[in-house]
Amino acid sequence: MSATVPFSQFVLKVHSRCDLACDHCYVYEHADTSWSRKARAVSDEVLERTAGRIAEHARTHRLPAVHVVLHGGEPLLAGPDRLRRAAGLLRAALPAGCALDLRIHTNGVLLDRRFCELFAEQDIRVGVSLDGDRLANDRHRRFADGRSSHAKVLAALALLREPEFRHLYAGLLCTVDVANDPVAVYEALVAEQPPRIDFLLPHATWDHPPARPEGAGPTPYADWLLAVHRHWTERGRPVPVRIFDSVHRTLRGRSSLTESLGLDPADLVVVETDGTLEQADSLKTAYDGAPATGFDVFAHSLDEVARHPGMLERQSGLAGLAARCRACPVVRSCGGGLYAHRYRTGGGFDQPSVYCGDLLKLITTIRDRVSARAAAPAEQRQPLTDRHLDELAHGLGGADAVTALGQAQLELSRRLVTAAGAPGNSAAWQLLTTVDRAAPGALDAVLAHPYTRTWAGRHLARDGHGDPGGPAELAAAAAARGRIGFELVLPVRAGWLHLPTLGRLRLDGRTEAVLRGDADGLSCAGHTVRWDRPGDHLWQPVRRVALPGWTLALEDTDPRRDSHQWPAADRLSDAELLDWTGALGEAWELLGRDLPGYAAGIAAGLGTVTPLAPGPDGRDVSAAARQAYGAVGIARPTTAPVLALLLAHEFQHVKLGAVLDLYDLHDQADDRLYHAPWRPDPRPLEGLLQGTYAHLAVVAYWAGRVRAHDGLRGDDAAARLQLATWRAHTADAIGTLERSGSLTPLGLRFAAGMRAALAPALEVPVGAAAERAARQAAAADPAARRAAAGRR
Repeated sequence: MSATVPFSQFVLKVHSRCDLACDHCYVYEHADTSWSRKARAVSDEVLERTAGRIAEHARTHRLPAVHVVLHGGEPLLAGPDRLRRAAGLLRAALPAGCALDLRIHTNGVLLDRRFCELFAEQDIRVGVSLDGDRLANDRHRRFADGRSSHAKVLAALALLREPEFRHLYAGLLCTVDVANDPVAVYEALVAEQPPRIDFLLPHATWDHPPARPEGAGPTPYADWLLAVHRHWTERGRPVPVRIFDSVHRTLRGRSSLTESLGLDPADLVVVETDGTLEQADSLKTAYDGAPATGFDVFAHSLDEVARHPGMLERQSGLAGLAARCRACPVVRSCGGGLYAHRYRTGGGFDQPSVYCGDLLKLITTIRDRVSARAAAPAEQRQPLTDRHLDELAHGLGGADAVTALGQAQLELSRRLVTAAGAPGNSAAWQLLTTVDRAAPGALDAVLAHPYTRTWAGRHLARDGHGDPGGPAELAAAAAARGRIGFELVLPVRAGWLHLPTLGRLRLDGRTEAVLRGDADGLSCAGHTVRWDRPGDHLWQPVRRVALPGWTLALEDTDPRRDSHQWPAADRLSDAELLDWTGALGEAWELLGRDLPGYAAGIAAGLGTVTPLAPGPDGRDVSAAARQAYGAVGIARPTTAPVLALLLAHEFQHVKLGAVLDLYDLHDQADDRLYHAPWRPDPRPLEGLLQGTYAHLAVVAYWAGRVRAHDGLRGDDAAARLQLATWRAHTADAIGTLERSGSLTPLGLRFAAGMRAALAPALEVPVGAAAERAARQAAAADPAARRAAAGRR
C-alpha cells in the first residue's frame, strides 16, 4: 500500500462546543470524550499552521483543489471575524493553480444575514442539519432546556433561498430515525428546496447497536430508506439524494459520493481546535480516543498523518474488509459500510457493518428496481421525460437526464450483444446468464463499458465473422466483477488476454488461455492476479482517476479503443498517468466553476477518457465515437483550460448521439450537404446538427471567460475573439437547421432550445474589434462561401 495517498478533504474544527443538545450527536453523546479537553475556539496560531500544512501538502502532491469544511461543535459560535480569518489564511496559503472549495456545516440556529453576507464575501457554501418536519426534528435536535430548534432552522433556510444567497446553499443533512414517517420527512426536506439531501444512518457499533423498534422487522433502516427511494423515484428524482445516487453509481462500477458506501480510499483528515490531527469524526462512536493519531499541525506534516496505521487501514479497499464482506456479491457497492460502524470490542473493525443486513437489502432492492424498470417492454415507457428533453434541447442535461440516457444506452448494448453473440449453449453465454441472475450490477457495468458496444457493432457489421471471442471476455469480466467463480477459455490477442473494464494480462506465445476466477482474484497460465494487490509488468489494470463527484477510467488497455478517428496512445507510463491525473483534476475544477450547467451531466455520463496519440504538428485532437457511449478520446493538451473545453465539447457529441439513438430529430432521407461555418467542407444535416450542439458548450466556455475578465484585463482579447467567432458560427448554423425543412417536430424543439441557450452569450459585450475580426475571418474563407448554399 502506498504510504501517501494524499488528502484532498479537510475538516477544520473552529469551535468545539455546541448551542444544541442533540442526543444522537457523535461528538458529545458517544464513546469519545476528547471534546471536553479541546480549546473552545481555534486560535490564530492553529489557523495559520493548518493553512500552511494544507498548502505544503497541495504543493507536494500537485493537488488541483482542496476541500475544506469548517466544522464544530457548532462552527458559527466561532463568530464572523474568526471565520473570515480562517477563509483568508487558507486561500492565501494555497499554491497557484490549487483551488479552494470552502464549506461550513451548521445546525442553522445562529445563521443570519450577517453570516450569509460573510459567506458570500468569502465564497463559503453552507450545509445545514435538519431531520425533517418539526415532529421529526424535535425528537433529537433541541436546546439543552428542551426548546425546539426547528423554527430557527427554517428561518435560516429561508435566508439561504433568497436570490443573493441561493448560490451558497449546499444542501441538507438528515439523520435517519425509523420512528419518523419516511415520506413526511422527505417531503419536509424537499419543501426547503435544497440542492442536495444527505440521509445518514445514526452512528452505532456492535457494542452499541442502532435502535430497532419492536415489530419493525430485521432491516428497519433499509425499509425506511426504501420508502423514501420509491417516493423519490415516483416523483422523478427532483433533488439529488447522496445515498441513492451513490448506490446507483456503485452498482454501475463507478465511484461513491459518500465514504459510507463503496471502496474508494478515504482521503479525509480532521484538524481539531487545538491543532491535533485526527481521523474521521465518525470514529468517536467506537471508543474513547478512537480518532486520535498522536499528530498535530505544529510538529507533523500531513504525509506523516497519511502513514498512520488507522489512515492506511481506511485506504486499503477490498483487502481491508472482513472475509464475509469480501465474499459478498454487493461488496463493491456496500464497501463494508462506514468504517466506524464495524467496530466491536475485542474484534476491532474486522467485521461487517452493524448495518450489514440493512445495507444488503437497500442495495439489492434498488438494484432489482432498476433491473425491473430495464426489463419492462420498451413500448411501455419513454426513455426520457419532457423535462429531460427540454434540458437536453438547451445543450445541457443534469445528472438525472444523462443517467436516463445511459440507461437507454445500456438496454441498447444488451440487445446488440445478444444479437452479436447468438447465445446458444456456449460456456460464455451460460456464465453471462449466471452473472445476470447473481450479480446483475456487475454485468451491467461490463455491458455499459463504451467499447462493449463497439465490439457488438463491428461483429454484427461483419455478419458474425468479426470477433467471436467477445462474449467470453465479457462473461469473464462480469463474473470477476461479481466475485463469481468461473473457468473459461479466452482469446489472447497480440500477446494480451483482455478483460473489459478490468485490464489485461500478458501472455506471449498463445492464441488462447484458460482463465479461472474466484472471490479473491484470477489465475491464468501460472500467473495470479489478486484484487488487493497493484498491477505489475504482466497484469495491467485499468486505472481510474477519482475526483470530487466524478470518477473516470483512463482506458489504455482495451483493444477496441481504436474506435475514435485518431490513433489511441499506448499504455501510459507512471509519469504520464500522473500528468493526466493532475490535468483532469484541474480541468474538472474549471468545469465546475465555468460550466456548472454542463459539469453535472459530464459526471453522470462520461466514465471513460481514452488517451490519444499526439496530433500532427502538436495540434489538440479529440473525438467522440457514436458506438462508444460514455467515452471520449483526447490527446492530452498542454493546458487544463483546453482539456476542460475538449471534455465539454466532446461530451456534447456523446449526449446528442445517445438522443439520436432514441429519437428522430431530422428526416433521414435528406441527403443534402449544408454549410457548417467552422468547416471548409459541407456537411450532412446530422453532422451540422452535431457540430452546432457541441459548439453550445464552446460558446458557453468563452462567454464565461469573457464575463470573468469583465473588461478589467487587457489580455482577454483572445477570449473575446473566440466568443465573437463561435457565437456567430453557432447562430448561423441554428438558422440553417431551422430553414432546412427537414427537422422533425422534436428536432425543431431542439433548434429552439439551442437558440434559447445561445441568447445569453449573444448579449455579452466583446467590443467592436473582436466583432470585426470575427466577420473578417469568416469572409476570408472562400470555401465556406461556396458551400453556403448547400449541395448534393
